Amino acid sequence: MSTLEHTLTLVFGGIFAVLALASTIGAVLKWRLAGGAPHGVIDNLNARLKAWWVMILLIGAAIWVGDGGVIALFAFISFQCLREFVSLTHTRRGDHRVLIWSFFVFLPLQYYLIAISWYGLFSILIPVYAFLLLPISAALGADTMRFLERAAKVQWGLMICVYCLSHVPALLILDIPGYAGSNALLIVFLILTVQSSDVFQYVWGKLFGKRLLAPAISPSKTLEGLVGGVLSATLVGAAMWWITPFTPLQAAAIALVINVLGFFGGFVLSAIKRDRGVKDWGSMIEGHGGMLDRVDSLSFSAPILFHIVRYWWVP
Repeated sequence: MSTLEHTLTLVFGGIFAVLALASTIGAVLKWRLAGGAPHGVIDNLNARLKAWWVMILLIGAAIWVGDGGVIALFAFISFQCLREFVSLTHTRRGDHRVLIWSFFVFLPLQYYLIAISWYGLFSILIPVYAFLLLPISAALGADTMRFLERAAKVQWGLMICVYCLSHVPALLILDIPGYAGSNALLIVFLILTVQSSDVFQYVWGKLFGKRLLAPAISPSKTLEGLVGGVLSATLVGAAMWWITPFTPLQAAAIALVINVLGFFGGFVLSAIKRDRGVKDWGSMIEGHGGMLDRVDSLSFSAPILFHIVRYWWVP
């Protein structure tokens, strides 16, 4: 067994142990407190735990397959997120060609560039070429009704759902001295840190939350939940320093940054959902809504982690 495989075994073994304990506690709470009857908070907790089992198994399987598995998994996640985003935005017949370009040209090409490690084009494909070519294609459709609004929505969807999320598997292409072959562990660090922040924010908010941050945007997010969740997840990130190229202090500082960005990722996308008059982006994941509801925090944190590592750890 290689060092990477041994480390992954330890990490995922620990995750499964925590999930097993949490699932047991959830089952006991359901039996002792709810008596088997419906209970909003407990049922929501158990649904989230079931979704976590599925997500961790998928991520673990993708990493076990190799880089191609991770890239394929996040390409699928981007496709589903973009589909959810577009389904809640106003489009017209004149946008059909633009959507074809987005789903079937720029999305797969973005992930192909990761597969061949072409960072130069990967970094500008969507923010430069897609940004310029998509409105040209839309204008050729000669449909000017709400043109600026429609073009901006497609651009936003492509940036959030494809460009930003593609920075998760892009961590695989970073050439970090003394860390060769272990880049998948950076993805584990990112996902566990940021996703644990979401969990801790939920727990701290339910236990101690009193002061709402912005009820018009997110009626359940509280200041206590934010502070407690971010600090707790920062400790999680610091505790995982040994799977990264960082020192414990560096891991804690980076975890703090990506947790804060992850919170605002969910916050900003919640504002978009409220503008659209919906609670969730979809219903694909029980207890979590749509795919974009689950990875909204990654869309803001992944590019930041990628560039922190690239500019300070890559020669």
